[in-house]
Amino acid sequence: MRVEKHANKPTLGAAAAAEGIAAINEAIATKGHAAIILATGASQFEMIEVLVKADIDWSCVTAFHLDEYTGLPDSHKASFRRYLKERFVAHAPSLKEFVFVEGDATDTAAELARLNQRIAAVDIDVAFAGIGENCHLAFNDPPADFTIEDPYIVVNLDTACRQQQFGEGWFETLEDVPNQAISMSIRQILKSGHIVLSVPDERKAEAVRDAVEGEVSNLHPASILQTHANTTLHLDAGSASLLYKVG
Repeated sequence: MRVEKHANKPTLGAAAAAEGIAAINEAIATKGHAAIILATGASQFEMIEVLVKADIDWSCVTAFHLDEYTGLPDSHKASFRRYLKERFVAHAPSLKEFVFVEGDATDTAAELARLNQRIAAVDIDVAFAGIGENCHLAFNDPPADFTIEDPYIVVNLDTACRQQQFGEGWFETLEDVPNQAISMSIRQILKSGHIVLSVPDERKAEAVRDAVEGEVSNLHPASILQTHANTTLHLDAGSASLLYKVG
């Protein structure tokens, strides 16, 4: 895992986007197409803003959704589908396809089967993601399952994860935060050619330290990225504040 510290959040986002843009364009030049994974949340605002303005032939790009709450309609302000439609898809109208996680599907098993079939047919070139305050990766909260092979799974959200979503202002009360989500699994994320992480803010500092300097442990799910050959962790001064390996 490569760690890069930036002066502030906008610089972090621009650097993360630039790394991903280069990888996407390389894939298109080499194969004629690219597949990416997009995450959501406050950590991704600046990165996505830069990404959608890039000189990319989006008609050659298929995007996959990282995770979504179960039972939440895309009309809800916390819906990740709504987030991505407003912040990404609306600004990349020539995009070949966005494969969304329909968290409010009436048949969750069928939705998982659909998603798993779709992503099994492609190689992911770039996964854009973040790290949660509890060190989760996607919605794989501790103790995360490092062994399950299914690309998408239903997960239970722990209190720390739900508190983060409430604290970021996505829900009116903690009780409103769903208890479950459909999430991309750890093993599926690790199949990505490049993993580009945007992790700003001091509230993520402890999770960053555990992911970078601690042992690989499912109690700190993002620590598994130490085993991935091409991961970059983009930090600002706050999120890097507990690291001794970063100046």
